[in-house]
Amino acid sequence: MSIYIFDTNSLSSILNHYYPSRFPTFWKKFGDKISAFEVISVREVYKELSDHFEKEKLTYFTEINSGFFSEPNSSELSFITEIYSVKHFQHNLENKKLLKGGAFADPFIIAKAKILNATVVTEEYFKPNGAKIPNICEHFSIPFLSLEGFLQNENWTF
Repeated sequence: MSIYIFDTNSLSSILNHYYPSRFPTFWKKFGDKISAFEVISVREVYKELSDHFEKEKLTYFTEINSGFFSEPNSSELSFITEIYSVKHFQHNLENKKLLKGGAFADPFIIAKAKILNATVVTEEYFKPNGAKIPNICEHFSIPFLSLEGFLQNENWTF
């Protein structure tokens, strides 16, 4: 059984493009993965999504699948400290988010994946000398892939 931790951008793609009335098979399979706790995310992703989507669109994740957006535990918080002990990854902290107090999900997603031995699903790409999710994941040997990679891993076609 694989566990996948979804980033905001991947969930946004799903919400924007996989209309439940047009992709019922996707939503059935995705819902089964959520129910089995094989697809999860973190509270900070919910906060980021809340800035871009009406609450009704997020109902599927919040009311139907309570626990989908989990709060960090002490092991995850400890690992976040480890991430930012690498000076280069401190660039990952976006000043706008820090100064404006906005949600910042990246370290929480990565930490959840590390602690659960899970795979991160993100639409970010690895960039040499970057400080994005794929760079941090690679540094800590955490697997990552895109939404399309998730669909391929699960052998889903529609």
